[in-house]
Amino acid sequence: MVRLVNLHKSFGKLQVLTGVNLDIPRGKTTVILGPSGTGKSVLLKLITGLLAPDKGEVWFDGIRVDQANEEQLIAIRRRLGFLFQMGALFDSMTVGQNICFPLVEHTKLSPIHQAQRCDQVLRMVGLGGIETKMPAELSGGQRKRVGLARAIVLEPELVLYDEPTTGLDPIRSDVINELILSLRQRVRVTGVVVTHDMASARKVADRMVMLYDGKIIAQGEPDAFLNTTEPIVQRFIQGQADEEDLQRIRAGFEGINVNQT
Repeated sequence: MVRLVNLHKSFGKLQVLTGVNLDIPRGKTTVILGPSGTGKSVLLKLITGLLAPDKGEVWFDGIRVDQANEEQLIAIRRRLGFLFQMGALFDSMTVGQNICFPLVEHTKLSPIHQAQRCDQVLRMVGLGGIETKMPAELSGGQRKRVGLARAIVLEPELVLYDEPTTGLDPIRSDVINELILSLRQRVRVTGVVVTHDMASARKVADRMVMLYDGKIIAQGEPDAFLNTTEPIVQRFIQGQADEEDLQRIRAGFEGINVNQT
């Protein structure tokens, strides 16, 4: 469904992606793992056309995204849903207005049908009846779920999840994971999940990808990925710090004496 070919992306002198190749299959959930700052979120923005690559190709269902004109990009984004890391709700709008915003922008549905669709997606994420609440009245987990309701209100074929469980406790994180699973199993939505949360990755992934230092260093189905002999992947899975980082920390404490009273 999505194909990334030899992608390069830099910001000034900072090289973020260096030759990324990745196929994202239809009807599956692909989880992109990696340390902070490795370009995972940049990949999502390249898929949507919010960023353009310095080099390489971005394909969505046979359409070259990085060469698309504005009209084509609008049509592509109509088929995508994007759950932003912090929900990205409009604080001055009610929950209902936030969710209906894509419907107002991209459809000709009447206000009555917009309200019906809003009610439907809110019930899908377990938050029926909160249309009149303001974002400030919601918990972090509720804001994420409202953000997800808005992401799926146009019935997208592909949903991109940018760190969907960041900032949530384990229980609320699992609610988000269940929603991602349900969208794939019941609605056959293709998903791309960017995360560093291994518990979430294990639960929702049909395929795992490891992005490190601007490159994909491992990918595969969960069982094969989790049992790879690649040391960087294993350190990430086990939550082990890099030995060079540990040595720098230890060196920083050398010669320091703590006075005890």
